[in-house]
Amino acid sequence: MANIFTRSANGVMDWVNERAPALAPMYRKHMSEYYAPKNFNIWYIFGVLSLVALVNQILTGIFLTMHFKPSAAEAFASVEYIMRDVEWGWLIRYMHSTGASLFFVVVYIHMFRGLMYGSYRKPRELVWVLGMLIYLVLMAEAFMGYVLPWGQMSFWGAKVIISLFGAIPVIGNGLTEWIMGDYLPGDATLNRFFALHVIAVPLVLLLLVVLHLGALHEVGSNNPDGVEIKKGPKGNRWSPTAPTDGIPFHPYYTVKDTVFVGFFLMLAAFIIFFAPAFGGWFLEHDNFTEANRLVTPAHIKPVWYYTPYYAMLRVIPDKLGGVMVMFGAIAILFAVPWLDRSKVHSVRYRGWISKAMLALLAVCFVWLGKIGAGPGTDPVETQIGRVLTFLYFAFFITMPLWTKIDKTKPVPERVTTHD
Repeated sequence: MANIFTRSANGVMDWVNERAPALAPMYRKHMSEYYAPKNFNIWYIFGVLSLVALVNQILTGIFLTMHFKPSAAEAFASVEYIMRDVEWGWLIRYMHSTGASLFFVVVYIHMFRGLMYGSYRKPRELVWVLGMLIYLVLMAEAFMGYVLPWGQMSFWGAKVIISLFGAIPVIGNGLTEWIMGDYLPGDATLNRFFALHVIAVPLVLLLLVVLHLGALHEVGSNNPDGVEIKKGPKGNRWSPTAPTDGIPFHPYYTVKDTVFVGFFLMLAAFIIFFAPAFGGWFLEHDNFTEANRLVTPAHIKPVWYYTPYYAMLRVIPDKLGGVMVMFGAIAILFAVPWLDRSKVHSVRYRGWISKAMLALLAVCFVWLGKIGAGPGTDPVETQIGRVLTFLYFAFFITMPLWTKIDKTKPVPERVTTHD
């Protein structure tokens, strides 16, 4: 029976290869003959988890579009219809809303891992830049999706964020009206955000993901040691031309990643079934109320993954200055590959200055997120936010200095196997 199955599978593969001969080489290049470092640790699973989250968002989003109506009069009611009357609609909606937050959780950890192990260093500058473009497009995609349910926070969040473009001299007011399609968020805003969220932006996002993975597989993956696996003796039991310290991505890492994907899905299921709003962090309580342009929520704030940048915007007294600081905080991430002047890649072999600065960046970002999620009325908290914003930018602006003067440890010639 097994022989019959094997012959049938081989026959199908031969049939496909005759008609699409480029598929087999592509599979080998990116899977069975793509040699990844043998010392990957748990930090390296979040790229795969990001792909899982992306697939979840696409599949659940397709289902939701079948019942959603992008109009100010019907959007909120259509979401309620999905939640109450569509069979398993509540589950699909929560998979999508919770999936968005989990997507950002794994993306932020993925980015932090890149900063830790120097995954942006030569020759991976393009991989980092494409990753930052994915992050930027993902934030735009999430913002437009957040507006669509047309709850109170959706409406007022859209009004506040879009009005930021009004701070641009000369063209600001016209640009704001052009984005909204009206003087206030309404039917035009919902229709264009729906079109962008469902079609245009996902296509750009998928293209960037393909380019990101393609660029990564051209130069090879980084590892916790920051040592290229092509160094050292050549040849191993898989291929005479393969690096000794590399192992085929498939089946070794695909099997390992499957285990972590299963754990990730279990965690996601627990949140979806028992705490989909996650205490108001994943879904704000005000968004369970239909949008009313005559009633302003007591506290307007974005979703948690925007709050660090929102805090930077809010602690700057000048509106234009706040907008420049907020967008500058994202833009400066693109320059990281050219700011780092350290002799080594990985934090494992850097001195205490690099480790302290990296920890400071993480504390600043999380603390700013907490401030951005608050009411913003405490003057002491505002002062703290200004200090944290200064420290955030200081991390990047002074990076050429402290990475150059920081003492480093000897880097091994070949990758090690310790965690």
